Amino acid sequence: MYNIVQNRKYYYLGSAIIISISLLLIGYSLITTGQPFRLSIDFTGGVYWEFKLGQAAAPTDVRDLFTEFGLSDTSVTTIGADTNEYQARLKSVDPDTKTAIENQLGETFGGIETIQYRNVGPAVGHEVTRSALIAVFFVAIAIVIFMVIAFRNVSHPVRYGVAAVVAMVHDVVVACGFAALMGVVAGWEVDALFLTALLTVLGFSVQDTIVVFDRVRENSARHRGEDFETIANRSLLETVGRSLTTQLNAMFIMVAILFFGGDTIKPFIAVLFIGMLSGTYSSIFNATPLLVTWEKSAQKRAKSRRAAAAA
Repeated sequence: MYNIVQNRKYYYLGSAIIISISLLLIGYSLITTGQPFRLSIDFTGGVYWEFKLGQAAAPTDVRDLFTEFGLSDTSVTTIGADTNEYQARLKSVDPDTKTAIENQLGETFGGIETIQYRNVGPAVGHEVTRSALIAVFFVAIAIVIFMVIAFRNVSHPVRYGVAAVVAMVHDVVVACGFAALMGVVAGWEVDALFLTALLTVLGFSVQDTIVVFDRVRENSARHRGEDFETIANRSLLETVGRSLTTQLNAMFIMVAILFFGGDTIKPFIAVLFIGMLSGTYSSIFNATPLLVTWEKSAQKRAKSRRAAAAA
């Protein structure tokens, strides 16, 4: 029987390297842009404007027109396959300036049709950020409580909850590091969909971890007296096929969307894909090995206390 858990030091090292790289990327983005990753108007406040022009034009040419109005930090991208449909993200402007820009766009590019115009205030952006942090915090607390209740019949159920949260944090950091990387390299911005991606990653990660932990619980009762490391390894081998099949099915769909989906949804799908890839790794190679490390460490301390008491 192949022993996955026995090689846990290598998995810990791999995770440490991945997390270190992610934190470095976040730090680099913080230094160069002033933000851990590029934040969209959903967080900073500003204007989201979708419009269709009478003729196709390069996004840079459209952006140049905004620059003429003093909006040099405006980002303009095309939407989907239509080369004459655009989305612009810019700081808040007054109604007169908006009308002037709209008229100029129409005159320069053969007409304009506004599809969506949304103005998000800074207060709303701060509220979204605060709500996101609160949501992630309470998800972590809820997971620990759920795991303690679900695994109350095993010894030290809190360990199961903490191990699941550690794996969850691992996946969040990796997803955030990827977002920071793409913000620096490709100018991707983090919007409200990013929060949806993170919460979805948390759900998949915890679900995968629970599947393995549940098998550990079953095998602990079925193989009483057997070493915990052997039980944990047996449980991993019995569930790894199911875990990979479930995750890969979702990942194949994401890859298809990345290749054939619209530009506006690609950042969301990419973050989701990287997060789920990390979640698959952490559930197998971090969460359960962490349980074994904790258990062996506790056994070692108990043995030392007994030896000291006997002396």
